[in-house]
Amino acid sequence: MAVSGYLSAELAATCNALGFYDGQKYHLEPHCKETVRDLIRYLRRDEGGSHEIRRYLGNAKLLTTDLLPMVQCHHKDVQLFDIALRLIVNLTNPALLVYNEVIPTDKFEHNYYLEITSHLQQYKEAFNDHRSWAPFTERLSELLGKNVDDRSEDDQRTVERILILIRNILHVPSSADLDQRPDNDASIHDQVLWGLHQSGMIDLLLYISSSDQESLFFMHLLEIICLMLREQPADVLAKTASQRSAEEKNKDDEELLRIRQLELQNKMKKNKKYFGTRHSNFGGTFVIKNMKSTSDNNDLIYHKPVHDSKYISLDTEKKPVKLPKNRQPLKCESAERKSALSVRLILKQVCVEFLNAAYNPLMLHVRECFHRGRAQENDESYYFSAMRFFMEFNRHYKFQVKYVSETLSVQTFQFIQKYLETWHDMMTTDKKKLPLWSYRSHLALRAYKELLHNLAVMDRNEDESVRESSKVIKSNIFYVLEYREMLLTLVNLYKREKYSKKYLVDLLETLHIFIKLLCDYCKDKKMVIQKTAVRRKKKNKQKKSKSQAQDQASAETIWNLACDEVALTLTSNIECDVVPFDATLELDMDQQKLEAIKKIQFHLKNGDNNQAVAMLRASREVWPENDTFGTNSADTAEELEILKDIFLADLGNGNEIIFKTPFITS
Repeated sequence: MAVSGYLSAELAATCNALGFYDGQKYHLEPHCKETVRDLIRYLRRDEGGSHEIRRYLGNAKLLTTDLLPMVQCHHKDVQLFDIALRLIVNLTNPALLVYNEVIPTDKFEHNYYLEITSHLQQYKEAFNDHRSWAPFTERLSELLGKNVDDRSEDDQRTVERILILIRNILHVPSSADLDQRPDNDASIHDQVLWGLHQSGMIDLLLYISSSDQESLFFMHLLEIICLMLREQPADVLAKTASQRSAEEKNKDDEELLRIRQLELQNKMKKNKKYFGTRHSNFGGTFVIKNMKSTSDNNDLIYHKPVHDSKYISLDTEKKPVKLPKNRQPLKCESAERKSALSVRLILKQVCVEFLNAAYNPLMLHVRECFHRGRAQENDESYYFSAMRFFMEFNRHYKFQVKYVSETLSVQTFQFIQKYLETWHDMMTTDKKKLPLWSYRSHLALRAYKELLHNLAVMDRNEDESVRESSKVIKSNIFYVLEYREMLLTLVNLYKREKYSKKYLVDLLETLHIFIKLLCDYCKDKKMVIQKTAVRRKKKNKQKKSKSQAQDQASAETIWNLACDEVALTLTSNIECDVVPFDATLELDMDQQKLEAIKKIQFHLKNGDNNQAVAMLRASREVWPENDTFGTNSADTAEELEILKDIFLADLGNGNEIIFKTPFITS
């Protein structure tokens, strides 16, 4: 969608009313400040998917031709500087943020998205010189020189806008056309870092990160530092020296030779594909015997050279089945590259100073912001990225636990597990942003992996206190079920449509490290967690039925022999009294009733007829309902029949009776 004629004329007139640059000085028009405010209002109303005003200002190169020269020449004018800074920050906002963190799928809107991204890449190229950063560095230094209590709200907003501008410029992705550079060469991103270093901006950033009074800007600092270290391998950065070592030179030579051999192999494959190895006289059509064609009387005709019958395929020219978009493997866009040596030395110094003075307090403040809900949506990604990078850098540089003690704790394991579960749930509920949630999950997993790496290094440390600290952390993550089974759960949840191949590699490596730590922890042949297995007897219905029949027959035989003695006891005078109900037992009435029946059976089988009859008559008084123990007017024959039923009843193991107090009272 092209910009309408009226809007185009109005924007052109507004841009021309700013002023002009003659190569030495920028000449302002009388109403320059009001014109900048008008442009800010235009961008505020630039709604819809086309963003035509933003695209027009990008095509007009307003930032490179007017705004940057204006700020460089008139940075002493504080009011003009603040207004121009607002417009520059608005123009450099990430394209993904402009489209609400969702890459448009519509054909036209996606083209507009790519156009805005190309404009941002041009803006980033304009900031690759220290002269572009000089006015912002000077203004930031002036504001930081004031006491925090003496700064106004406008001063605080200006500091925040300068930090957001740095974030926006560093956030711009590399251009595939403009930034095709090999390792050890200065890319546009490296040139911007060099410009920040020469202007003194990096020193101010380190000062802010190490000052407790500037904690308001810690979240912005975390984003900036992560973007500065983007695509940088932490191990390579930690081992960077002022001069290339012989090992590094040999490694680079081997890599160059490998790439050269791969290029020759691809070239030979391409030549074989088009020209072949056989002479053209042997090409043409072949008839394959014993393989019928579509007609019944003819053999199959094959129009390609055949080396072996097993290579014959009738599917070569068929159109392959295309996988649906929602089932295609997720692509991984993360890449690492080695910057120029001078840039690597700068970044190494930044990492060392940041670890010494700022890492622990900054990460503590950031995590408190997460717990109190004062962070934005994507801040967890930068937190995990910074954690992973600086812990890996510390591990390869000069490993000291005190530099990363804030994140080397059990609470960090719990924090990572929480977000891994949250982002996995978001993949199910918010499928439109599935690549975003997958990327964040990958960052959290890499941070978890680096935590395990640090525990392994702590186990080999010479200091006994460091080794004990590692044991304390491992005892928690190995004993708690959620920590112990988290990686296994992630392996079971892996799907190539949701996670990239690089994620799977990191997951398996993390699992390997975890198992290795667990094996070392259990080296003393002691069980970490021992679960007592309950042995269950195999049920055999046939044997059980046979044994029950035999027991029933033997019980009836015994009763027939003892029946006369029991009848004699019923007619005699029984002097002993028993108490069938015990209030001290934690059993209800029905349970104690069953216990009384078991006791009667127990006494009968042991030949203690007096106790059995006494228990029967006492229980009849306690539980008169349902006539379980007979009626109050029961005669000897009825009592004998009740005792017979109790004697022959299958009540389980008759010996399992609760005896807490003696039942015989006299």
